[in-house]
Amino acid sequence: MAVQGYHNKWALILGGSSGLGLATAQKLAQNGMHICIVHRTRRSALPPFENAVQEMVDAGIQVLQYNIDATRDTERDTIINDLVNKVSLGQFKVLVHSIARGNLKPFYDTDNKTLTTTDFHITLDAMAISLYDWVSAFAKANLFTPQDARVIAFTSEGSSRAWKNYGAVAAAKAALEAVVRNMALEFAPLGIKANAIQAGVTDTESLRRIPGSETLIEHAITRNPYSRLTRPEDVANVVYLLCSDEAAWINGAIIPVDGGEHII
Repeated sequence: MAVQGYHNKWALILGGSSGLGLATAQKLAQNGMHICIVHRTRRSALPPFENAVQEMVDAGIQVLQYNIDATRDTERDTIINDLVNKVSLGQFKVLVHSIARGNLKPFYDTDNKTLTTTDFHITLDAMAISLYDWVSAFAKANLFTPQDARVIAFTSEGSSRAWKNYGAVAAAKAALEAVVRNMALEFAPLGIKANAIQAGVTDTESLRRIPGSETLIEHAITRNPYSRLTRPEDVANVVYLLCSDEAAWINGAIIPVDGGEHII
């Protein structure tokens, strides 16, 4: 049974072809939300995603998907114009930002290339500034549910801790949290609530790209009170909760979803 307030509403997932984004899409679809996924996925990695989309469609959920670069202004404008024509205005209950496009070069290395200013700009634009761009454009197009929409972004403990090779992403995550706080303040007159979920270490494709990820995984399991990694479904469950009527007074928060990993 669909939860009251979810049925026939829409969710936009930016970066939803795998990991946290796809798990979120599946959770919201299970509870009656129609889904729009913007992703950038190579052809060889598409079959699992397409299977997941088909399962949602078979369950009676409408799914729109765009395999394009969500960080480009022209692509964003094209999608929004398409959604204005295909989805009624005011139908998007939630916008979820799950874009993982960051440079993982080190600050200093005698043998390998190090971060450049361009690397920082690309990472910050994709993982932080793009959230503002999408929310602002959605609001101007009147696509959000009036007076009760939710914006949710995924951050990490790296926003406040130093990890090798994570410097550019760490800067982007810190900026993302700052963007969320200001959106919570300045979009409040529209009824938009903005929050960030600080997920624990989760075994996703994005994590595996980080040099030394095996060490991060081992350390996370050791320090976690439940001796396991965070799962994409754990994070998706909290997105679901933050979309509920009962969560309407949560705004501007950075919420750890890690089983208590952050307290140790």
